[in-house]
Amino acid sequence: MISFELTDEQKEIRDWVHSFAEKEIRPVAHQYDESEEFPWPIVKKAAEVGLYGTEFLEQTFGDGTGIMPALVAEELTWGCAGIALAIQGTGLPVAAIFSQGTPDQISTWIPACFGTPEKPALGAFAVTEPDAGSDVSSMKTRAIRKNGDWVINGQKIFITNGGIADVHVVVAAVEPELGTRGQASFVVLPGNKGLRMGKKEKKMGIRASHTAEVLLEDCTIPLENVLGGVEKLEARLKRAREGNHQRSSVALKTFELSRPIVGAQALGIARAAFEFALQYAKERKQFGRTLIENEAIAFMLADMATEIEATRALIWRALWEGRSGGEFKKAEGSMAKLKAGEVAVKVTEQAIQICGGYGYIRDFPVEKWHRDAKIYTLFEGTSEIQRLVISRALAAGCAGGPSRLRLPFSPARATP
Repeated sequence: MISFELTDEQKEIRDWVHSFAEKEIRPVAHQYDESEEFPWPIVKKAAEVGLYGTEFLEQTFGDGTGIMPALVAEELTWGCAGIALAIQGTGLPVAAIFSQGTPDQISTWIPACFGTPEKPALGAFAVTEPDAGSDVSSMKTRAIRKNGDWVINGQKIFITNGGIADVHVVVAAVEPELGTRGQASFVVLPGNKGLRMGKKEKKMGIRASHTAEVLLEDCTIPLENVLGGVEKLEARLKRAREGNHQRSSVALKTFELSRPIVGAQALGIARAAFEFALQYAKERKQFGRTLIENEAIAFMLADMATEIEATRALIWRALWEGRSGGEFKKAEGSMAKLKAGEVAVKVTEQAIQICGGYGYIRDFPVEKWHRDAKIYTLFEGTSEIQRLVISRALAAGCAGGPSRLRLPFSPARATP
């Protein structure tokens, strides 16, 4: 039996996060969107109440269903996507450390990503480069062994928490000739003079989230700072040289784990815009009746609600699949992220349309939600990349043998 009923504990945590978003995030969302400053006071409050840290991470990811992280992400972005990313942006480097690191690395560096409630810290996952966005095989950042250390040189762009993080997980090529199979993830800790922040980006949306260049110039780190350890890396490189292909790159493995959670973030934005538009349509009168009594508006809201519910089901299914099987054999993670990102853009645009001229000005929050939504069709894999991943999964499934589908007629003999 499949049940979509949340447990009492899940409902309690969801409602607690929603309350934090309503009382602490929404009142200052406009302020941080305008100033583009990092919301340290909100991150500190989140740490103080237990919403940011290793204990909350263990509680949400250890509930046995896989759904809890999505509930948290949806409620936080319902408050403000930029501030939510300031709180949850550390989750990406944490996912990299957890999926690739040794037990000692996990127990040491994941807590370092969060710091303490008195002094919260941040993590950053540095992959994207000027000439290597979706095409991670074109990565130019290089890590070489020298005098018993790793020396890293390169430039990363569009990095969440880049340059202000306490722990940077940097993906670099060890043997570039092997493509993505010759890449590894390295941990750069605070105080390293070889890592510095470059230009801070001025963005269309999610402005409370810090996005910047990360410049690595003779960045020297110990050998043991490669995720998984040196021995595991050398064994993997040996297999790659011998032609034994691994399933995906270290960077793509991390994104694969995070895609349903990113989809839940997009869903939170869509839900916020829908709720606002619905309330507006119930209250706003034109030609002697409320907007929702107009069939065109009512049907638009019906479509918005349907898309939101369908997206949530897809996200929950992907999380359940990942929790049960450990991987997305049908690209369920990419499906969830693709659907959620495009639904967020569409729903926020429709919310603007329902609000009319008011929706286009900054007095109403819907224009901000629309600006925030667009990033979810771009980062952690564009919509086009998600479709590529899904289509490859479909092709791989078809290649395993004849289709189980039995058509009631022969396509070759079909007539118009």
